[in-house]
Amino acid sequence: MDPISDMLTRIRNAYARGKKTTLVPHSKFKHAVLLALVKYGYLRKLETSEEETSPDGKSGREGKKTIKVFLKYQDGKPAAQVLKRISKPGQRIYSGSNKVGRFSSRRALVLVSTSKGILPHWEAKKQKAGGEVLCVVY
Repeated sequence: MDPISDMLTRIRNAYARGKKTTLVPHSKFKHAVLLALVKYGYLRKLETSEEETSPDGKSGREGKKTIKVFLKYQDGKPAAQVLKRISKPGQRIYSGSNKVGRFSSRRALVLVSTSKGILPHWEAKKQKAGGEVLCVVY
């Protein structure tokens, strides 16, 4: 399964249920994508935590890291109305720096994984860095 799609689906489902937070399994890549969403105003904040592997906490093994995502609402509506995955494991979508913004018809945030990190489409275009088109958020 695609971990980025899973993360976006968890966020979409939490928004649909009106939740304030949701948990996402931790990875550096997911954390970078979520930080971009926080930076551009689609999420409130993030907290990284380590959960115990057993409920009694006696196992002695380290727990799995998770990211607690605090969702953002504006006037009772989700700040991110649409979270859509573009590049998928079965069909990767890459774009050059000059065509990177063509994936959105509205004022949307298109996240691109470049050699310079995860950037919004306007920043990728400005830095002349193409890459894999991850998702569209608006």
